[in-house]
Amino acid sequence: MKCGAMECEINKNVLDHRALSEWSGVIDKKNQTNTSCVSVELPIDMVFNDGHRLSIVVYTILLIISGIANTSFLKYLIKRRLKQPSKIDIMLMHLALADLIVTFVLMPLEISWAFTVQWIAGDIMCRLMMFFRIFGLYLSSFVLVCISLDRYFAVLKPFNLSIRRSRMMLLIAWIFGFLCSIPQAIIFHLETHPNHNLYTQCVTFHFFTNDTHEMAYQIISFCLLFPFPLFVVTFCYVSIYIEIYKNTKTAPKGIDKFRRSNDDILSRAKRRTLKMTVTIVIVFVVCWTPYYIMCIWYWIDRHNALEVDQRIQRVLFLFACTNSCMNPIVYGIFHHNSKCVKAKVPSKKISFKQQMDQVRNQTESQIIEEIV
Repeated sequence: MKCGAMECEINKNVLDHRALSEWSGVIDKKNQTNTSCVSVELPIDMVFNDGHRLSIVVYTILLIISGIANTSFLKYLIKRRLKQPSKIDIMLMHLALADLIVTFVLMPLEISWAFTVQWIAGDIMCRLMMFFRIFGLYLSSFVLVCISLDRYFAVLKPFNLSIRRSRMMLLIAWIFGFLCSIPQAIIFHLETHPNHNLYTQCVTFHFFTNDTHEMAYQIISFCLLFPFPLFVVTFCYVSIYIEIYKNTKTAPKGIDKFRRSNDDILSRAKRRTLKMTVTIVIVFVVCWTPYYIMCIWYWIDRHNALEVDQRIQRVLFLFACTNSCMNPIVYGIFHHNSKCVKAKVPSKKISFKQQMDQVRNQTESQIIEEIV
């Protein structure tokens, strides 16, 4: 259908309006003066499509997994907190809370938004939900940084431990998560489609004055959510491993039997630390990399990025939430195993060898508990 000498360009490929820089079916105002072109056919992003179906199915699965994992982990930590208070338990409780925000705010939001296609909750809810949509992700990443720094100080500076410092780090994580999320509530707003008055959407259209400003904001968000936490987590746990490795090489000489026991304890702690470090870094990278590969591609070459199969794009973007599902599993396994290392004290008499084994196990558990 034509409008003057102009043909309406109807989007038939891009399934999600958030991948677009302008309304579908509207001529770019920067290049054309006529924006009243109307077509009976609706663009694919404005109707229920395969991308919405995929989002509903995947987010529902992630919601169930993450909900069960994080609530179970939080319940376990609360029980431990009541019986035996621990600084690391407090850290992990805040991580579980952050991941529960992602689970019960972001995921249901994406599911309901996919069902309705357009935004029907008004401008205030648009801004509020976009704030909480990113707040949980920021908070989860920042709490991971706090846990890494806390373990770093516990192992490398054991005589400078401070509960107040841990609480201060968590407070900073919540404050920075809040501050970093505020721009989302400003940038996102409700707009009505120029050619379809009944269609409203929560969008970022027309906020940035040019592409450079938009790119700068996206790069800052990217750095805060991915490279910064990855660098801190990697640095802290690698430093912990190096410190334990050095201790195994400089173990105090004395009675060979006790020296070998000390070496064995540190070696086991070293192996566990290496395994934990590799696991945490790999999980973080695997969960976030697919999402940001697609984002960076959009920033560099949006035209060719949009040519990628839309379902594949959707799956890559969905990876951003998987870290909230994996956190309670990864930290829960290592945290639980560190507690299980502690030996049980039997009621009957035991031999000297068994007593020494108990001492070694308890010493190892204390070392590992400072790491995990």
